[in-house]
Amino acid sequence: QVHLVESGGGLVQAGGSLRLSCAASGRTFSNYVMGWFRQAPGKERDIVAGISRSGGSTWYTDSVKGRFTISRDNAKNTVYLQMNSLKPEDTAVYYCAADPSRAYYSKEYTYWGQGTQVTVSS
Repeated sequence: QVHLVESGGGLVQAGGSLRLSCAASGRTFSNYVMGWFRQAPGKERDIVAGISRSGGSTWYTDSVKGRFTISRDNAKNTVYLQMNSLKPEDTAVYYCAADPSRAYYSKEYTYWGQGTQVTVSS
């Protein structure tokens, strides 16, 4: 198993930026594809971005393309989500997720963090 802990969420004005971090426990972080999901109130949890094991490939949902960047540092067992040009509709709880076998663009992951709140005001 892998234990995931998100951090970096908070309140930001529209147009601002936040950088989310997800710290993973264990010694096999590079064996997992990683993803960021988000869930707004009253809506389903949806994948925002995914990244391959090496970090060489990424995937983004259409609504965040050009604004968000997912990255990972396998030496630090950490995955990041850089969020720029934030919009009020980005407001949600953001979850870090890991999977040992699925593709990085999968909508189904096995392991989940507890989530971190991102609120974008205007």
